[in-house]
Amino acid sequence: MPDDTLQKQFPPYVPEKGEEYMSEKQLAHFRNMLESVKRELAGDIERTVHTMQDEATAFADPNDRASQESDIALELRNRDRERKLIKKIDEAIGRINAGEYGYCDSCGVEIGLKRLEARPTATLCIDCKTLEEMRERQVAK
Repeated sequence: MPDDTLQKQFPPYVPEKGEEYMSEKQLAHFRNMLESVKRELAGDIERTVHTMQDEATAFADPNDRASQESDIALELRNRDRERKLIKKIDEAIGRINAGEYGYCDSCGVEIGLKRLEARPTATLCIDCKTLEEMRERQVAK
């Protein structure tokens, strides 16, 4: 999720010596990050809707029409992915409000600041996520 612009906008959180994990400052940092990404995604979705409404033309040439339909399908897939990400962001903000953010849903250990910086919507520690992905690969075979 985070790209270069997000990293510039939100430099990685550097905890003070002896700072408690998921302190108020850390929670505020991640809340700001999540809300900023959510606003950006919502703006992208809104712009896409307006662009698609403005560009809704019926091309006479079948190749042009097929190209336009392909472009629209790609845009819609991207927006659907972003809609799902907004849902995950809302869930992460809910975990912050509930005091559960930053801890693994599976084993309860700290997820870690570096992992949360890379994926602020993470709900599993790296070990549990790795095990989950291994299970998924085995089932897919």
